[in-house]
Amino acid sequence: MAPEFLLAATGFAALLGLIALRCPVGLAMLLVGAGGYMWIVDTAILLNYLKTTPWHLFANYTLSVIPLFILMGALAERGGLARDLFAAANALVGHRPGGMAMSVIGACACFGAVCGSSVATTATFGRAALPELRRYGYDPGLATGTIAVGGTLGILIPPSVILVVYAISTEQNIAKLFMAALVPGVLAMLLYILAIALVARWRPSLAPAAARPAGPEMQVAMLNAIPVLLIAVVVVGGIYGGVFTPTESAAIGCVATLAVGVLRGTLKPRQVREALLATAETTAMIFVILLGAEVFNAFLALTSAPELLALWIGEQDVPPLGVLALLLFTYIILGAVMDELAMILLTLPIFFPVVTALDFGLASPEETAIWFGILVLVVVGIGLTAPPIGLNVFVIASLARDVPIARTYRGVLPFLGMDLIRLAICVAFPGLSLWLVRLLS
Repeated sequence: MAPEFLLAATGFAALLGLIALRCPVGLAMLLVGAGGYMWIVDTAILLNYLKTTPWHLFANYTLSVIPLFILMGALAERGGLARDLFAAANALVGHRPGGMAMSVIGACACFGAVCGSSVATTATFGRAALPELRRYGYDPGLATGTIAVGGTLGILIPPSVILVVYAISTEQNIAKLFMAALVPGVLAMLLYILAIALVARWRPSLAPAAARPAGPEMQVAMLNAIPVLLIAVVVVGGIYGGVFTPTESAAIGCVATLAVGVLRGTLKPRQVREALLATAETTAMIFVILLGAEVFNAFLALTSAPELLALWIGEQDVPPLGVLALLLFTYIILGAVMDELAMILLTLPIFFPVVTALDFGLASPEETAIWFGILVLVVVGIGLTAPPIGLNVFVIASLARDVPIARTYRGVLPFLGMDLIRLAICVAFPGLSLWLVRLLS
């Protein structure tokens, strides 16, 4: 084994060891990256690097989109917008077998347009929808599983914090990635609804129909959902139409969400303060991971391991789709045992050069990078609900403590089957992700 690969492999082993010892992921990457950097060069050069890198990293204007999207989601959660979406969707289809679970999926998809976090979406609908699902006799495993997979739509439907981080890490256009994510995100929603319909048809007792709302009740539910739908249209439509940059769109969304909550009386000073504190905590966590990843990636760059690996794979007699399948399988495994953001930042320095060095028959390297970003997003969503440590499953388990986590995982299984079908479709038909990008560019 070449010394460069041996050193890089040692760094990865040390990093995974620290994570296994419950060291924070960002700190683990920072320590291993700094240690490896110092081993290759010397302490003085490392200190000089650390003197300038944090400033150049965090002074990047593009990064401001992350706290803005997080704040928009926090304000929407505390302003009751998720409850309004669920009530409106439930008024439309809740009276059908499995309709309330379908309402959760549809509401999560709409909420994803104002919240770029899967965990926040899961927690929000766990509080907003789970009591109603249980009141109408839904199977506890199906109810919690539906909310867990619905939460993944928080990152699949643009805007998405994961895509922002991917764009910054790979120097891609954020707006184009948001465009590419829309069709796979809508496809996910439709396949999840299909899974619920099949379960309800197979075993109607698991997903009984709710009472049909009266005309005035439906009208009130529809009217209450209009503000959040308008915010979603302005935020996403402004980006797609080139009216706003993603950062401007996020800022406008924050102001609009705050204004709606204040005017309706659902956002009091206490809720606004909680939203700001939650945004600060989440942003700080993300930025520490970003700094750790930057230093760890610098260490990997000094070993030249990513470039050598890409060159070696290109020389092998393995079809590009075979290499891609192996990388995506690795993402699914990693996503089931570690944080999705850390997983992406940890693997991109290795995987991205490999993918861009392969020929998938696309028009340009940019299209390959965008398509791969969407595939990464899809497998991250799978990892969020896949056993043994699907993060969204643990979030909903913390809210439904009387439901065994094994039962929630059984409830997730039909949706995981649909996820694998969607992944195969996105791999086989890259144009599905790139269609909107080509149309609007």
